[in-house]
Amino acid sequence: MSTDFQQARVALGERLRELRQSAPGGRLTGTALAGRLGWTQSKVSKLETGRQTATADDLKQWAEATGQPQSAEELLARLRGLESQIRSWRRQLASGHKAVQDTHNAAQASSTVLRAWESSWIVGMLQTPDYARAILRRFTELHSSPRDIEDAVRSRMRRQEGLYDSGRQYHVLLWEPVLRSLICPPSVLAGQLDRLSGVIGLDAVELGIVPLSASLKIPPGGGFWIYDDAQVVIENWHAELWLDDADSVATHLKVWRTLRESAVFGADAQNLIGAARRTLNV
Repeated sequence: MSTDFQQARVALGERLRELRQSAPGGRLTGTALAGRLGWTQSKVSKLETGRQTATADDLKQWAEATGQPQSAEELLARLRGLESQIRSWRRQLASGHKAVQDTHNAAQASSTVLRAWESSWIVGMLQTPDYARAILRRFTELHSSPRDIEDAVRSRMRRQEGLYDSGRQYHVLLWEPVLRSLICPPSVLAGQLDRLSGVIGLDAVELGIVPLSASLKIPPGGGFWIYDDAQVVIENWHAELWLDDADSVATHLKVWRTLRESAVFGADAQNLIGAARRTLNV
């Protein structure tokens, strides 16, 4: 979770405390407010101290219970600001995976230079349909989300149109274990590696592989995308972070460039992909 996000959540909590303490009928204690709302006192405390993120319903109820319903829109605006940075999977996947894919398609379509580091799986824009289907099925099971896998796969495949756009540049770094991770059947991974091999040489794509044997100046860490050196998207098991503050972008650019120093390209990358492909015996 970003420092900026936490600071914004604390600021929202402070505003909630102000509303409680300035209630028209007189200052409310946390216990009294919890009683009005039918909540535990600990929930009131966590919201006010920024240890829990309020929902839209929480904020509407808070404004009503403190006798200041006109404050609801202000509170909701603050929440929207928070959610523009951290996008929980539970909220994003409420209607399925296609909407998430469409969001990423739009972000990439509006960018000209994309940098990616991935240490867990092949990046979406280089996936085959079968590999994408296997990945999305795993996440659908993990999050118990609607099973719109085929629609999500079709959306993800549309993202690949940019690979043939001379006005774009994709700089993708993968860690070698990604080439061998059997998150899908061996035959599917074989097809994915063939596809990956074919990407090398495209004018719009620079594909680098960081060998498992490479000397690293920094731990691999989790994957992320950088759009036009202005916005970073980071995925974890709970949520996506969309960060555009200068410090976050600069840090991730430094990480990406440091990892790139350990990567191999061209024929050397082809050799690593080929070695992984041969182990599959399919």
